[in-house]
Amino acid sequence: MSAPAISTDLWQRLAAYEIGPDGAVLSFANRLARENHWDADFAKRVILEYKRFCYLAITAGHEVTPSDAVDQAWHLHLTYSRDYWDVFCRDVLQADLHHGPTAGGTAERARYYDQYAATFRSYETAFGAPPPPDIWPGAQRRFKVDPRGRRVNPKDVMILDRRFAVLGAIGWVMLGIFIAVVAGVVF
Repeated sequence: MSAPAISTDLWQRLAAYEIGPDGAVLSFANRLARENHWDADFAKRVILEYKRFCYLAITAGHEVTPSDAVDQAWHLHLTYSRDYWDVFCRDVLQADLHHGPTAGGTAERARYYDQYAATFRSYETAFGAPPPPDIWPGAQRRFKVDPRGRRVNPKDVMILDRRFAVLGAIGWVMLGIFIAVVAGVVF
């Protein structure tokens, strides 16, 4: 993982920190990739962005809001509760970093939009470039499109591409019309 251009003590601790127990057969990065159906390289990039988000959470001076991918890393990290609280927060961040869900509603939606925009501005200031859009999509995608999505395990369901499903439905309708026409001619 490449480190940002900043060189604070906090960033040095974040860059050196590895999530999870040493020697685990299934590493945090591999678990994150597996649970989100990401390739290993993307999961490692998300972990770097998670560390950057945590850096901003401590240094930005305002509440920050993660992208969905970064939030997935944060959720998984929280399940490593001893590591999260006893090592990450206490020794690395040297502060508690709590995760709170939205209370819902119009005011909360506006608050998270504003926080997400402020997070982008603080990210550019701290790291000298905008966040990668494949990990940090724009607010419209983050809050309007993606929340309607469902996380599914492809081993449990069959996923059909919408384009092919529509073509398949049209095919079945055409077959039904053909059969009705043929049946009407025969009878």
